[in-house]
Amino acid sequence: MNKNTVQTPADLQRKKKYLSATIITCIALVMIGGSLHVVKLGSIRMGEMRALATYNLKEESSRIRAAGEDIALHEENENRKNQAAGYTPAEADALLTPEQWKELGSSVLIPAGKFLMGTNLKNADAASHPQHTVQLKAYRIDKYLVTNAQYARFIAATGHRPPSDWKDGKIPQGTALYPVTLVNWYDATAYAKWAGKRLPTEAEWEKAARGTDGRRWPWGNEMDPARLNTYYNVGSASNVNTYSNGVSPYGVYDMAGNVDEWVADDFEPYKGTDAAAEVFQGKMARVQSEEDKTMKVADLVPVNRQYKVLRGGSWKGDPFSTATYHRDYSWPNYASDFYGFRCASSVDE
Repeated sequence: MNKNTVQTPADLQRKKKYLSATIITCIALVMIGGSLHVVKLGSIRMGEMRALATYNLKEESSRIRAAGEDIALHEENENRKNQAAGYTPAEADALLTPEQWKELGSSVLIPAGKFLMGTNLKNADAASHPQHTVQLKAYRIDKYLVTNAQYARFIAATGHRPPSDWKDGKIPQGTALYPVTLVNWYDATAYAKWAGKRLPTEAEWEKAARGTDGRRWPWGNEMDPARLNTYYNVGSASNVNTYSNGVSPYGVYDMAGNVDEWVADDFEPYKGTDAAAEVFQGKMARVQSEEDKTMKVADLVPVNRQYKVLRGGSWKGDPFSTATYHRDYSWPNYASDFYGFRCASSVDE
């Protein structure tokens, strides 16, 4: 266009439209490019996770279940409480050698004294706030999680219903030294009573996991995936004596990862917490109307019941949920393939 040509209002309006369209196109291209980059990064990460899996991912649907599915399976299994045990006492004893039984029965003395419980870290769940000092008496805690083999002995002796993944009441092949799972809080409590012990309190569990210096993980303050079984880096639970490089200051195994552990306590707030009260309020899914029922929608409704605490994180969970101060929770009658437990006992002064 000649520089002496006078531009009409229509020309100026047309140029403004072209400029706006060009800017919008550039922004769209940038957004598309960014999205493709994120998708590519996500694809790479998923590829890395698949490469870490220790089973054929075509079997994923049969191996990885949502907690709700485990709950349904467990409730179905509850109806088989009186079924015959899969092992006789002699058969259960023969699952391991005398040396193995002796080692699995080991417990560790935790001396009386104070320790730092909870955390003040802002990025931690508010339910873990604040850090505070707790005084405990001396006690003993199991060196290892309770295994399938130990639970088989319990079933053989008492006729207690086996976990729902034990076909015909027998331990899945190759998992005798895995922590027993698909047990609810009541199952864990029953086993502990049979063994002449009890579940640890939440404070006892945390002191055994972190010692007295307030560390974030049993081995220190830095996350190290080589020291624990978490975030599908194994793909299932693992033998309870695997991670000798991840033991706590007292020499207790699997205080981070492998399976979440039931403890004795209700899920209640620490004194001075900044967590909202509703975090600790028990809630159940309830269908509120026929329309909701048709749409398969349920609301979480407060109920007059309390959750029980789980500690330690699991092979399925976020690595940061394995921090020694992290608090998980569930209904005491729920079970999952990443819920297990260990026992404790009091010490006479």
